[in-house]
Amino acid sequence: MPFSIDSARNIFPNTLSADAVPALTARFNQLSAEDQLAWIWFAYLEMGKTVTVAAPGAANMQFAEPTLNEIKKMSFQKQSQVMCDLANRADTPICRTYATWTPNIKLGFWYRLGEWMEQGIVAPIPEGYKLSANANAVLQTLQGLDSGQQITVLRNTVLDMGFDTAKMSNFTRVSEPVAPPTEMSKRTKVAIAGVTNPTVLEYMNLLNANDFDELIKLFADDGALQPPFKRPIVGKDAVLKFFKEECPNLKLAPEQGISEPVEDGYTQIKVTGKVQTPWFGAAVGMNMSWRFLLNSENKIFFVAIDLLASPKELLNLAR
Repeated sequence: MPFSIDSARNIFPNTLSADAVPALTARFNQLSAEDQLAWIWFAYLEMGKTVTVAAPGAANMQFAEPTLNEIKKMSFQKQSQVMCDLANRADTPICRTYATWTPNIKLGFWYRLGEWMEQGIVAPIPEGYKLSANANAVLQTLQGLDSGQQITVLRNTVLDMGFDTAKMSNFTRVSEPVAPPTEMSKRTKVAIAGVTNPTVLEYMNLLNANDFDELIKLFADDGALQPPFKRPIVGKDAVLKFFKEECPNLKLAPEQGISEPVEDGYTQIKVTGKVQTPWFGAAVGMNMSWRFLLNSENKIFFVAIDLLASPKELLNLAR
């Protein structure tokens, strides 16, 4: 076999991903719990001037509502403690519950807390509070990123809060109901300049249609998917779980690509374009690339999804 998952990760090595995102996320994680919470608040206020966060749907919120209602009844002091516990990844019932939620539920939880802070229902950031020098530097760096990278950092800041699931002997991931596939009559088809491979085109079309059960059929049994800044997810069951938990209602807009045959009947294909998320809508598009490695049966052996360093990278199709 000419490729392993590790070697497949090196296809199209000139792709420049947005390394500022994991670097800034790491700097955020080094802040104190109080500064993390204040940073999120100030970041959302600043982002609100240029990027509108969409209200979460009922499906995203039904599992968070009991916890939110519990927090709503607390005193301001206890509410502040709960939020600090989440940032500190403390071992509390609420932190354990939070840890089991999918990203969309966590985002909905913080969206609702932000609303309640504005309304005075949840403990606000103290009037006149000033970020530490380190936190302010992280905020200024965020402001210098493009909007797609900004929303990725904001998402990352809340995902790892709550108790560490690696320390939990067993837990069940709590997911919102999977969005039903788009009706056939309402589905759209993408066109990618330079790419006519049916597997790659169907990957985009099926993901846009939320048709994850058909989408996973495009993968080889030992296939893998590498999300931005993460290790590959290997095996069809694990990849399908990722699609259902993290990819509903994405809007992929691939623009151009390049296809090259490689050894033993494999084909590598790179596509660049934009992705819109349901949380930020059509106003914000993340600049993305997809690096496919297809086997001799035209099944996906590996696909890496990269958040690009700059809009200029949309034109970088170099091998």
